[in-house]
Amino acid sequence: MEEIEYIPEGTCAVRIRIVLEDDRVKTLDFERGCPGNLLGLKALVEGMKKEDVITRLKGIDCHGKGTSCPDQLAIALSGRNDQDAEESEAC
Repeated sequence: MEEIEYIPEGTCAVRIRIVLEDDRVKTLDFERGCPGNLLGLKALVEGMKKEDVITRLKGIDCHGKGTSCPDQLAIALSGRNDQDAEESEAC
C-alpha cells in the first residue's frame, strides 16, 4: 500500500490524499474545493488503475487556470513534484 499526500497548485483544493493498493486508487480525499465535483471524482476513480486515471484526467482545465483538481490528481499520481509546497490561493 502506498500513501500520497500532495499539495495542489492553482486549485481551490489545498491538499489531495491518495491511497494506492496494487497500482489502483483505493481511497481519494480532497481538502477544500468544490464538494459535489470532488465527491463525484472520488466515486469515479476509486478502484481505477493509476495509469488510467492519469490518462483520463491529465490536462483538464478549470476556468482558464491551466489546471484543475482532476489535472492536479493526475500530476500527483504521476509522481511529478515540480511545484512549491505552499497552499494554493482559494477561489
